[in-house]
Parts: sequence; structure tokens; C-alpha cells
Amino acid sequence: MDNQLKNDYFCIMKQLTILLVVMNALVLPTSAQNIFHRFDSALTVNYRKGNIDTAYIMRPKTKWTVKARLNVSGAKLESEGIDNGQHFKSEMTADYKSTLSLGVSYLGFSLSMALNPAKLMGKYRDYELNINSYGKRFGWDFIYQDAHNFTGWHDHEGMDHIELPADILSMKTLNLNAYYAFNSRHFSYPAAFTQSYIQRRSAGSFLLAASGMGQHAQLDWEQKMELKMTNIGIGAGYGYNFVPSQGWLLHISALPTFIVYSNTSMSLGDTRIPLHYHFPEVIITGRGAVVRQTGNLFYGLSMVYNFTNIGDVENLTIHHQKWRMRAFLGLRL
Repeated sequence: MDNQLKNDYFCIMKQLTILLVVMNALVLPTSAQNIFHRFDSALTVNYRKGNIDTAYIMRPKTKWTVKARLNVSGAKLESEGIDNGQHFKSEMTADYKSTLSLGVSYLGFSLSMALNPAKLMGKYRDYELNINSYGKRFGWDFIYQDAHNFTGWHDHEGMDHIELPADILSMKTLNLNAYYAFNSRHFSYPAAFTQSYIQRRSAGSFLLAASGMGQHAQLDWEQKMELKMTNIGIGAGYGYNFVPSQGWLLHISALPTFIVYSNTSMSLGDTRIPLHYHFPEVIITGRGAVVRQTGNLFYGLSMVYNFTNIGDVENLTIHHQKWRMRAFLGLRL
């Protein structure tokens, strides 16, 4: 009898063990699924929370966004001044850069990939990096360019007009600008530039702004010229989202900043040319966008423009322009 009980006990334990193993095999995927749902719920709550007036702005109802973009960018460097009583002016323009990109976003987390067809075919040697983050209250642009494909011209009083060939100017430039929107309950920068919000009614906002620019340029012409600039500016501006009818959004904003720190040096051959601070020296960031939305499909154009002015025309003034235009087509899922 004892042996029979012992055998029954081991049989029951064996069956329980097999049952537990099977249950663990079945429960594990369910647990993983529950963890994913909890994580997804936390992301959703974080994505949709915020102190906003939903009569003016709102989050899209969907979680996924797929977007294709065509980007075109360019840069220009202009100088003007007086040399030994004679006026001179020059202009150098970089080759346009075009890229195609595809991006996927899930509850505010984005991943994208970009290709430059001209660079893949060996027709474009410059390098450019654009990183931006647009939040409803705070956002920034980071733009780095290493450019060599410049062409241009130079006019000097008493001399013939000179066409400047490619590959004599190389320039490394860093632009950084940031904004803070006061009226973030009604006005949305992301609605115009990332489409992670939807602007439902027209609204504007005063903006605080900060800008920075660093540049190192080398011109290898009749005599070597080198330019180094570091500028930091602070200021304020205004942005406006105009909704003329349902499904349309027109954005325009301007962020002028006055340079509060400047460290600039320029040398021409063995001669150093002084570049003293001359008010007003400014860094201006302008943005514009047109967005059309029909159902879960949206498309449009956006633009970011940076302008820097230092020096004065009685001695030497330098203007730097950097711009990027973007056409996009997206689908919310």
C-alpha cells in the first residue's frame, strides 16, 4: 500500500511538472505581450498628455506615421568692404545638395534614412548633417556643412571682373538655433514641420530665440585667405500658424538674434585684417511651411533660412546664408 501511494505520488508530481512546463510555455508569450501593452500604454499617455487647448491643436489619432521627403539645400558667402580706399565685393555660392529620405514615427519616436543620389554617383563631394527637434514648447536646429564645391565672382574697383572657379574655397560651417514658444497651448511648431501635431485653428506666439554660428573658411586664390568666426546671439521673434480652412496650414516665423559674443579673425596672405564688432550684427532664422491634410494623408513644403551679418561696409562686412527646402508626403496609420 505504501508503495502504491508512493507510485501515485510520483505520478501526480510528474503530471504537475509537465503541466507547469506547458503553462510556462503558454504564459511566457502572454506575459511578453502584456509588457508590450503596458509599455505602449505608457507611451500613448505620454504622447497625448500636455497642457494644450484641443480646440486649437491636437495630436493625430493614429500612432504610426510614414513619411517620404525630398530635401534641397544651399549656402552662399558674400563679402564687401574698402581696400586702400577702393570698394570691393565678392560672392561665392555652394552647389545645391539634394537628398531623398524615408522616415517612420511611432508615438513621437522617429527613425529615418537619407540618400544623396549625386554623392552616390561621385558628382557631389560636400558633406552636410541636419538634425532638428521641434517640440510644442521648445525646439532646435543643428546644421553642419563641410563644403568645397563653391563658384562665384569678385569685383574690385579699378580692376576687371573676375570669375572665381570651383575648388578654391573650402568652408566648414556650424549653425545652431533654438526657440521657446510662449503660447504653446494654441500654437504648434511641430504641426508645420514634423506633423506630430495638427493645427486646427489659427494662432500665433511670441518666441524667445538663441543662435550660434561657427565657421572656418579657406580661399586658395592669388594669395591665401583664411576666415574664422564664432558668434552667439540671443533675441526674440514671432511665429504664426494660419488655418484658412479645414485641412490647410500656412506657417511663417522670424527669429532675429543680436550677437552678444563674437570672435572673428581674417588673414589675407601674411596680412591680418581686423574685424571689429559693429552694431547691429545679427543672426536671423526664418521658417515657412505649407501643409495640406486630407484624411490620414498629408503633404507640403517647408523652409528654414539662416542669415548672419557681421562687420561694416566701410571696412569689411561678411554675409552668410544657409537654407534648406523640403517637400514631403506622409501617411498616418
